[in-house]
Amino acid sequence: MKALKTRHGSLQLPAFLPDGTRAVVKGLDSRDLADCGIEAMMVNSLHLATRPGTSTVKAVGGVHRFMDWKGIAASDSGGFQAWSMAASGAGLGSVTDKGFVYRHEKGGKKHLLTPEKCIRRQMELGTDILFCLDECTHPDEAPDVQRISVNRTLDWAKQCRDTFVARVGVEPGDSNGSQRPLLFAVVQGGNDPELRRRCADGLAEMGFDGFGFGGWPIDDDGLLTDMVALTAECLPADAPKHALGIGKPENLMAAWRAGYLLFDCALPTRNARRKRLYKILDNDPIHLKNNRFYEHLYMEHEQYSRDQAALDAALDPQGPSRAYLHHLFKVKYSS
Repeated sequence: MKALKTRHGSLQLPAFLPDGTRAVVKGLDSRDLADCGIEAMMVNSLHLATRPGTSTVKAVGGVHRFMDWKGIAASDSGGFQAWSMAASGAGLGSVTDKGFVYRHEKGGKKHLLTPEKCIRRQMELGTDILFCLDECTHPDEAPDVQRISVNRTLDWAKQCRDTFVARVGVEPGDSNGSQRPLLFAVVQGGNDPELRRRCADGLAEMGFDGFGFGGWPIDDDGLLTDMVALTAECLPADAPKHALGIGKPENLMAAWRAGYLLFDCALPTRNARRKRLYKILDNDPIHLKNNRFYEHLYMEHEQYSRDQAALDAALDPQGPSRAYLHHLFKVKYSS
C-alpha cells in the first residue's frame, strides 16, 4: 500500500503523525507542520473533550478549521489516557464493562467514557481517521486481566462500529474512504500470542478500515516486543496498520519492517523541546539493521554556540544555524 485515501487527501505511506494532543504540537503552529512536510497529525479526543469540549470544536467548524490545519487529522479514542488514570492508583478512575470512569483530579467530577461517546466525540471533532475504544493493559498483568481486556476490546469495537455505521451510513472497509471518515480498531492481548490472535481475528471478522497495535510496545531495554510483529502477522495483509505510541527511530524502522505503515508518538517533539535532536547520518547505504542511521545532537552543548551549519543540511539547508538553535535553548525560547 502506497497511500491511504481520506477526506482530506491521500496520505503517502509510510507516515509519521506528530501528536498534537490538544490540537497543537507544542512549539509549532499548523503552518510550521505543513512546511516540514507533515501530511497528517494525531489529536486526542479525551483531552479535547475536557477543554474546550468537542461540541465547541464542532461549532467552530471542526478540528481542521479550529487549528487552521489543511492536512489529514486522526483522533485517538482517549482510552490509553483513561486507562492510565485508572491504573495510577490515585483514585482517578476505574474500568467497567460499560467503559472508563475517570476524574481529572482526585475528588473531582466523575466522567464515563463509553464506546458510543468515544465515536460521537471524534465525529464532532471532524477528524479523518477515528479509533475505536479499547482497554489497554500492562504486559505484566495476570492472564485473567488480559482476557477480560480482550473481551472488552472486542465488545467495545463492535459498539464503536455500530455507532459509526449509524452516523455515517456506510460500513467500514468499503471503497468510499475518500468521502467519509475511516475507522480503525485496536488489537490488545498483552504479551499472550493466543490472545493477540483472538483479538486480531475477531476485529478482522467485524471489518474495519485499518487496525492499530494496542498495549505496551516497548520492552525494558527500550526495544519493540515480539508482540508488535506477531500482531501485524495476525491482521489482514492488505489492511493499513498503525503502530500506536512508537516513536524512537530504530523502533519505527523495526515496526515498518514488521508491516506497519502509520506511526504516532509524542517522543520526537518532546525530545526536541528538551534539546535532544535527531540527525540522519550521511551513511550510504543506511544501516537500518544495526540502528546506525542517526545520531543525537544535544543543542545545549557549548560546541554548537558558534556552529554556523544548518541542523541538517541534507534535509533543510536553509534552516536556522545550530548556533541560533543553541542560543534559543539557552534563553529558553525554544518553544
